[in-house]
Amino acid sequence: MASGFFALLDDIAVLMDDIAAMTKITTKKTAGILGDDLAVNAEKASGFVSSREIPVLWAITKGSFLNKLIILPLAFLMSAFIPWAVIVVLVLGGFYLAYEGAEKIYEFFVPHPKNVKVDLKKDYTDNELLDMEKAKIKSAIVTDFILSVEIVIIALGTVSNEPLTTQIIVVSIVALIATVGVYGIVALIVRMDDLGLKLIGKSNGKSGVLFSIGTFLVWALPKIIKSLSIIGTIALILVAGGIFVHNIAFLHHFLEQLPSIIRDFIVGLLAGGVCLLVVNGVKSFLPKKSKQH
Repeated sequence: MASGFFALLDDIAVLMDDIAAMTKITTKKTAGILGDDLAVNAEKASGFVSSREIPVLWAITKGSFLNKLIILPLAFLMSAFIPWAVIVVLVLGGFYLAYEGAEKIYEFFVPHPKNVKVDLKKDYTDNELLDMEKAKIKSAIVTDFILSVEIVIIALGTVSNEPLTTQIIVVSIVALIATVGVYGIVALIVRMDDLGLKLIGKSNGKSGVLFSIGTFLVWALPKIIKSLSIIGTIALILVAGGIFVHNIAFLHHFLEQLPSIIRDFIVGLLAGGVCLLVVNGVKSFLPKKSKQH
């Protein structure tokens, strides 16, 4: 009886070691899209009144948890009953990531005017501010849903050959890390300028260590958000390229003489370019909205 109990403990220990190892590998494979997730949410969570930044971020975080609760069961059901669909969704998601990355690069090199509605009204009522806040939160949660689908499917694809129980544990841990980790870092980022202003306020005049650190934090916030956006764009293309190379047979040996990171970027960029051409081509045939005066 005792030997059976210790054998069970040994099996549990081995299982936990396997889960820890697979979680580490899976987290690395989703790190690229987590970078873009971080950049997007840092941008969406900023721009509010200081006192509202954390409440807004908490509302988005709760929405992200709800997104995971919807996505995870559906993903596990798909893996259990139609496992081939995981690869299909993974590749389709790869095209979406490649398109998004290529579109960001295209907009950087070929900027085009956007229809931006400028409201010259300076004083908003409390209800108007609340409505604006809710709209931004809703937009962030929708974006999170799309990125969460990709994170879950990439994680699921990494452990698709493992037993369903292992898939559930590993993918759930990765989803939890994605939510807590990303929004925890976003919270630190969006509060950087407030911390900087407090340090400046506590400094003696315009000199000293506190003033220098505070000034640096205020200066660094927009630079960090912009840098994260660039890193996230590159990561999107790399993740997409990796998905194609590993899951599409005829790409297994494509440019294999190159380092894998360069090959993945080239494949992702080519796929994104094709998607961009197709989408822009379709848009050119659609009727344009008439301007309202």
